[in-house]
Amino acid sequence: MKLLFAKYRWIGAGLVLIAIASVWFYFFYLPKPISYQTSVVIKGDFERSVLAVGKLDAVSKVDVGAQVSGQLKELYVKLGDKVKQGQLLALIDPQTAKNTVAEIQETAKSLEANLRGAQAELKLAQLKANRLNHLFKLHLISQQELDSSVTDMQSKAARIDDLAAQIKQNKAKLDTAKTNLQYTRITAPIEGIVTDIKTFQGQTVIAAQQAPTILTLANLDTMIVNAEVSEADVINLEPGQKVSFTILGAPGREFHSVLKDTLPTPQVENNAIFYYARFEVPNPEHILRLQMTAQVKIALQTLHNVLMIPISALEIASHQYTSSTQHVLSPQYDVSVLHNGKAEKRKITIGAFDNANVQVLSGLKENERVITSRSDSSAEE
Repeated sequence: MKLLFAKYRWIGAGLVLIAIASVWFYFFYLPKPISYQTSVVIKGDFERSVLAVGKLDAVSKVDVGAQVSGQLKELYVKLGDKVKQGQLLALIDPQTAKNTVAEIQETAKSLEANLRGAQAELKLAQLKANRLNHLFKLHLISQQELDSSVTDMQSKAARIDDLAAQIKQNKAKLDTAKTNLQYTRITAPIEGIVTDIKTFQGQTVIAAQQAPTILTLANLDTMIVNAEVSEADVINLEPGQKVSFTILGAPGREFHSVLKDTLPTPQVENNAIFYYARFEVPNPEHILRLQMTAQVKIALQTLHNVLMIPISALEIASHQYTSSTQHVLSPQYDVSVLHNGKAEKRKITIGAFDNANVQVLSGLKENERVITSRSDSSAEE
């Protein structure tokens, strides 16, 4: 009995060793199956675009300033008020301007009186000169007396010319003084909203060298977006390209426009160079506000119903060239297609692409499956 038990014990041990050897052989010698991650070749709409961040501003925005010096006596608006064109916004103390107008008007009256007196004297001098000329012809007076009379008449005429010039100069001063008096009434040059107030009631403004700003008006009916486009993308922009953007307060709502222009002067921030691409957008509901952030997308190319695959499916790239110009005709790539559980190499020609997908011009058919990644346990070990 003991002999039989020992016999079976050795048989059991042998079976265990065979099982261990089989497992060891399976893991270290037999080829392991490869699992693939695939994506279907689909037809769809493809859009290549430039993404940028922009700031909103009003197309029509005006700094309203003072053209005369003085104390801001009245401020008739407050921040956020809607105003109409021509509406009175503020009043600078007009008393000095009124005094200047009154002084020049009195000077004008004095010059007019002097002119009338000079004209009367000239008329008398002319009568005297005519009479003496008659007496000279009769040889009753000397040449000297006649010459003296003529000289006096000419002097009186010159006096009139001088007074006439002074009157014209005084009139110009009066016009300027009246204009300065009008400038004490600051009115709205455009219809809009008061977005900033820099000078308050009681402060003194000095307009000797430049017009100090009283307040800022902005018309929010039409906004302009200044989008910061990188130097790598700006070369692809042209006026007329379609633009869309969203704002943080309404991420689900898209606003649409077309590109107006790109400013030629670069901006530098933290060693990064960008250019302002600008476009306008109607804002009848005044949803868009000053200095809002806009997430901008500028469409460079839109294709409809084209074959597409993920860009991660591309493997090895090669190019075709013309023999004369050596310009790239179309880039070619290798991809792997999963067919009957096996990977098949294909050479494809691609067209447009973005950060996620690429257009397939040739080499693949709709609904085929391209391999985007693979896992091989033996490779991992």
